[in-house]
Amino acid sequence: MSAEGETRAIPPSEMLDPDESTREDDVDVEVEIEIESNTNATHSTQRKTMRAFHTTRGMRRHLRAVRVLLNVLLFLALMYTVTLTKSLLIPLVLAAFLGLALNPVVAAGARLHLPRWLSASVLMIALIVGIAGGISALAQPAIGWFHGAPAAIKTLVPKLKSMTKPLEAANRATQSLVNAQSNGHSAVVAPAPTSMAISAWDIVSTAPKILAGILSVMLLVFFFLMFGDSMLRRLVEITPGFAYKRHAVAIVRGIQTEVSRYLLTALLINASLGALTAGMLWLYHMPDALLWGTVAMFANFIPYVGAISTAIILALVGMLYANDASLHAFLPAITFSAITVLEGNLITPMIQGRSMRLSPIAILLWLLVWGWLWGVPGALLAVPMLTCTKLIAERVRGWTWFAVIVAR
Repeated sequence: MSAEGETRAIPPSEMLDPDESTREDDVDVEVEIEIESNTNATHSTQRKTMRAFHTTRGMRRHLRAVRVLLNVLLFLALMYTVTLTKSLLIPLVLAAFLGLALNPVVAAGARLHLPRWLSASVLMIALIVGIAGGISALAQPAIGWFHGAPAAIKTLVPKLKSMTKPLEAANRATQSLVNAQSNGHSAVVAPAPTSMAISAWDIVSTAPKILAGILSVMLLVFFFLMFGDSMLRRLVEITPGFAYKRHAVAIVRGIQTEVSRYLLTALLINASLGALTAGMLWLYHMPDALLWGTVAMFANFIPYVGAISTAIILALVGMLYANDASLHAFLPAITFSAITVLEGNLITPMIQGRSMRLSPIAILLWLLVWGWLWGVPGALLAVPMLTCTKLIAERVRGWTWFAVIVAR
């Protein structure tokens, strides 16, 4: 036979064992099954993790919504409480501001080895004498203006005729049309004007309330001046840890110094503005110059609105005592406007610094809120409260955002 036709014999060592091949196939299948089970377990774990993540995020979203709702309810409850207790809170806030404003004077006396009770007593006596003298000097002119308001309005109207002639022509044309349409109808009787006079009974009935309010404020100021530092010291003592005590002392002293400096400078600036206004009105020979100077002093605690209101009042008073509605009648209002512009844009920023400056939008919103809650006392106390809150927020951790928002 030829070599091509011969069949090669396979040695036994090269022959495959059927059992071994089956075992290898079983191992491969087991590995594949194990890999597939591990993959399924991994996917299942990932699904569970994603499901838990979505559940946690949903719970956080619900908790955030509940927290916002609770904060809104707490804010509304606080606003209602502030409105309900305004007869108690207004004297407390006013006394706290006066105590902080006068505290540097008492502290200066303590550095001169004067007892706090002596310095506080002298300050309170001077304050009471000043308030009593101011009331006695301003009560009679104020009552006279209230009594003479209707007659003053009647004398003011004819002086405006030269300024309202075009409006009068239009009014006559409109009145003729109304009369032509109302022929045959019964005439309408105009109601009698109400009297604005203040009787003696009104004064007697309101005097005890005013005196009780003034007495309570004076007592609170006296006790704040005497025991305010000891109260702050005890509040610091309950702070845990020496480092926290030192930090609390630095914060409290910084707040007290800044707030006291602001209140004292604001009081002195407004008092100077009132005195300058009274002197200017005296030079213009306007009656009751001291009364209108006092009005300007208190109105200046309300930025923008107070100055505008005082200028309008001075313009009306100038027209009452002028022969006609000429430029001379508006000189007091124009001069006062120039004084307030100089004070608000040069003197006050130079004395108080840029840290005390507030945003006009924040001031107007704050005035609207506190004027709505507390009326005229709230409008007078709004800006001092806003400034003090800003100074406190600058030094308290977590509240700097409020100071940034209301700053100018």
